[in-house]
Order: sequence, then C-alpha cells, then structure tokens
Amino acid sequence: MTRQLAGGWRLAEHSLLGAIGLFYLWASAFGAVSLQYHRGIAVAFSLVAAFLLYRGSRRSPAAAPSVLDLALCLAAGAGVGYWIVEHESIAYRAGAYTLPDFVLGLVVAALALEASRRVVGMTMVWVTLAAILYAYFGAHLPTIIGHRGFSVRRLIEFIYLTSDGIFGVMAEVVASYIIPFVVFGAFMLKAGVAKAFIDFSLVFLGRIAGGPAQVAVVSSALVGSINGSPIANAAMTGAVTIPLMKRTGWPPHLAAAVEASASTGGMVLPPVMGAGAFIMAEITRTPYAEIVKLSLIPALLYFLSVGVMVYSESRKLGLRGLRPDELPGLAPTLKRTWYFFLPIVLLVVALFLGASPSQAVVLATIATVAVSWVRADTRMGPRAIWEALVEGGRSAVFVAAITGAVGIIIGIASLTGIGIRFSAIVLTLSGETLLLALVLIALASLILGMGLPITAAYLVIAAAAAPALAEFGLPLLTAHLIIFWLSLDSNITPPVALGAYTAAAIAEADPWKAGWASFRFAKLIYVMPLLFAYTHILFSGTPDENLMAIASAALGTVAFSICSTGYFLVRTTWAEWLVLALATVLAFIPTMGTDLAAFALFAAIYLWQRKRAVAAAAGRDGATVHPRC
Repeated sequence: MTRQLAGGWRLAEHSLLGAIGLFYLWASAFGAVSLQYHRGIAVAFSLVAAFLLYRGSRRSPAAAPSVLDLALCLAAGAGVGYWIVEHESIAYRAGAYTLPDFVLGLVVAALALEASRRVVGMTMVWVTLAAILYAYFGAHLPTIIGHRGFSVRRLIEFIYLTSDGIFGVMAEVVASYIIPFVVFGAFMLKAGVAKAFIDFSLVFLGRIAGGPAQVAVVSSALVGSINGSPIANAAMTGAVTIPLMKRTGWPPHLAAAVEASASTGGMVLPPVMGAGAFIMAEITRTPYAEIVKLSLIPALLYFLSVGVMVYSESRKLGLRGLRPDELPGLAPTLKRTWYFFLPIVLLVVALFLGASPSQAVVLATIATVAVSWVRADTRMGPRAIWEALVEGGRSAVFVAAITGAVGIIIGIASLTGIGIRFSAIVLTLSGETLLLALVLIALASLILGMGLPITAAYLVIAAAAAPALAEFGLPLLTAHLIIFWLSLDSNITPPVALGAYTAAAIAEADPWKAGWASFRFAKLIYVMPLLFAYTHILFSGTPDENLMAIASAALGTVAFSICSTGYFLVRTTWAEWLVLALATVLAFIPTMGTDLAAFALFAAIYLWQRKRAVAAAAGRDGATVHPRC
C-alpha cells in the first residue's frame, strides 16, 4: 500500500529519493566512499524509504507518515548509524560483542522484516522467519538438515555485525549496481526513450499480422534492457502497446499476457538484466563481460520464442496489422530515435573495455543527458535531471526494501551451512540424476516465487541450490544462470504474478486468465535451464560445438513456439502437433543427425499444412483441433 505524500512530506520524499540517486552516482564516479558508508547508507535507505513511502496498514494515513512510521525511521537511523560509527571497533572486538551490539542488531533485524512486509508482502517475512527458526532449532532437526543450533544472541550478532548478513552482499549489490543502474534507466526514460523505442518498433513491425503485439515484444526488450524492472516495464510500455493490441483485435487477457511475458525477458537481456548480471558477478567473482557474453544468446532466443508465439497467435485469431496511415514514418522516426541507442552502446563498450560497472553507468547517464539536448522537446535541464533522480530512487525502493531480509537469509545460510546440506538432500532425492535435481529446484523456485520478486527469489534459492548444482559438475556461473532463469516464473505464474497482474490492470482483463496466458507465452524459461545444463549454448565447448548448440537451440525454439500455440499455417491437428512435439525434442539435441531429422519433420508438417491451407481457402477444410504444449 503505497502512500501519496503531500505538502512538506512530499518535499521530504523527493529530497530523500533524489539525494540517494545523486549520492550513489557520485560514489560510482569517484569511488571515494568507505565500505561502512557505502553499504550502511544503502541499508538505511532501504528501511527509511519503506516506512515513509509504504503504509503499515489500511488505517495508516495515506498523505503523511504516522508517528509510528517516524519512530521506525529514527530506530533505523540509530541502528544503521551505530553500525557505521562502530564499524572499525566491531572488527577489533570480533567474538566479544557488547550488549548494545546485540540490542541494536535485534532492532535492525526486526525493521528489515517490517520493511519487507510493507513493500513485497508477508511471503518474504515467512521465508525469513523460517530461516531464523531453522538456525535456532537446528539441534532438534533430522541429521541430514540439522546442525548444532545457535542462540538468538549469536544469530543476531552474526547477521548484524559480520559481512555475511544484513550489511553483506545484498547491501553491496543495491549500493553498487541496483541504485545506479535504476537511476540510469530513469534518465533514459525521462529523455523520451520509451516512446522512441515504441515508435522505432512500430515502423518495422506494425504492419505484420498482430503488429502491435510484436511492437510490445521488441519495445519491452529495448526498455527492459535498461530498466531492469519487469513490473515497471509492463506498466510503462503497456500503457501504449496494450491499447494498440486491443484496438487491432487482441483479447484483453492475451494483450496483457504478451506485454507481461515480453517485459519479463528484460530481466535476462544485457546490459542491465535487472541487476542480475552484477549480482552474479559479485557472488561468483566472474567478470561482467563474461556474464553478458553467456547471457545474450539465451535472451535473444527467449524473445524469438515470444515473437513466434505472438505471430502464430495473431494468425490463429485472424488479426491484421496497423494501416500505413496509423504508423510513424521511417525517415522521421530514425531521425528522432537513433541517438537514443548511443548511451546504451557507450555503456556496453565501456564495460568491455574494462571500466567498472559503476564508472560505465555514470558515463552512460551523462551521455543520456547529452543526447537529450538533440531536440528541444526532450532536453533535460536541472528540473528534469532532478525528477529523473527522484524517479530512479523511487524505482529502487521495491528491490532495496528486501535488502535486510535477504541479508538475514544469506547470513543464516552461511552460519548453518545449509548449502552443503541442501546439496545432500537434492542428491538423495534425485538419485544423483541432474534432470531430477533441476526439477526439484524448479519446484522450489515456483513455490518461493509465488510471493517474492525475481531478484529476491533468485538470491534465496541460489544460497542453497547453487552448491547442489555444483555437486553435479556444473560450473558455478552455469548454476547461477539456471537458478536466475527459473526465478523468472515469479513474474508470470499465478497465483502471484505481479507482472501479469500489472498488465491485466491496464488491459482491464481477468488477472487469472492473463497470468496463465503469460505463463504460456513465457514457457521457454523452463527450457533454457535444460540447455544450460546439457548443451554448449553457454560456450562451454569447442567453437564447432558452441555453434551447433546455438543453431539447435534456435531451431528448437521456433518449433517449440509453434507447437505451443497449436498453429502453423493453419490450426494443427493432434497428429500434426505430436510430430511437431517430436521435432521440437529432436531439435534441442545439438547433433547434426537430430537437427536434420527435426528439420525434415518440420518441413513435412509445413508442406502438409500448406496443402491444407489451400484446401481451407477453397472452403473444403473441416474443423480441426489445436492442442497446446
């Protein structure tokens, strides 16, 4: 329940949000902030912003914080301020902590749970409390998951005072990556990039069948690559693309589903990946450039899958594209939009030339302000720059609010060694079969994802499941990419599908129907982890093996997408669908023989359907059944 602050409180809100964006851009540019301030201010922001911008209950005032909210803000300032001031002393007295250390740690832990409850709901709180109970009652649990148990004081001291807890990796990620990159996205959007990307997509895709839906796919990919938030992406691009889709005949729930599934893909498309690339770089100690190299092909295949499904669905519904007079012109659109790609190009080039992500994002942000001055109607003056800082800070709150809770979970995982035990459990239940292990982890992701945003679900699952996948001989980065892709389902799978529900609200559609339709369009998120584990699509083989894996994955993606919609040239019969399903399985196996067999089956169905399409056009074709994968 967000607040709409008014009067002086609105000024205070804007000051906080704008200042945090400005501070971390400055810190990114100069790197002159010591660790305790760098992480401590991020944690303080995650708590204070949650208490100011989100109501604690329906009875809490909507235009101003309550007395309780202000007390919580003061308590957050005291708890974090103490950690910052005493940071050096805490390091010297490690193992001999004082009573104030414990009391203020208890306060900050409680505040972290409350901040998570307000912003992302009770699921995050229950997961965190379950982790705490696990740490406390470990001595009473079965041997396979048990441990010696830890007192409340030992637990609080560990998650508050060490670098493995609340002020650990999640705080570092928020400070170094999430806030600066979300602010960069806000600058790009303030400069008019969202409309530019939509117009750019309309020029090239608007005329084909279901053109507005293809525009949603491409524009959501472009905006998502810098925005990093599938919910914000769905709201931003969906405000334009969903009415266009409905106007050309798309049912409301399908229009919402296309936008939600396309927006979800922004989380896996470089350069930003919803901060996923930077989180993985921090945890796995892998260079950012390596993660981008491995992530680009799978991300493009995801959008290929959604695009093929959208085209097939459009043909099945008999939809048209937009008329020429409804589309922007090519020359004026290119003249008006081409330079918006320059900051993104600069960002990627700077990263690949060895600049740190923090330095690269500052350069890209400055470049955004510069390109905004190309046209008078997009020029960013001091007012627009400040508004972009404020919007960036506001967008960061949703992810920042889970900083403390995720820090507690990661700290407990480190303290109890649950990662090793989880590995043993997965190995036991799966019979040491990798496929069954992937299924178990996918189920865990689905359950946790019902109440957690993508980043939170990924971090929570990775803390335990990444070591389990490593036991099967997978590289650590491959394990993290598998988990990250599986975590995407939290955005599009009912009963809690925030991205789909956001798009459904714009489309005025049934959220439940929109959620399941989104799941259908985004099913490749369950296929890609299998390819990571069993093929060389992540460039783990020789050049020939890598190329074969990519070609097989592309062929399989097209076959899979056609199979999923039950429509090729005409609606598929059950027999045709079974042949396409077989072709899909064969295509995903990266060998020349299976690819040729898949292509032959695919071509046979094409020729048969072409014959049926001619017959249907002549009025001789009867009704057919079209199953879906």
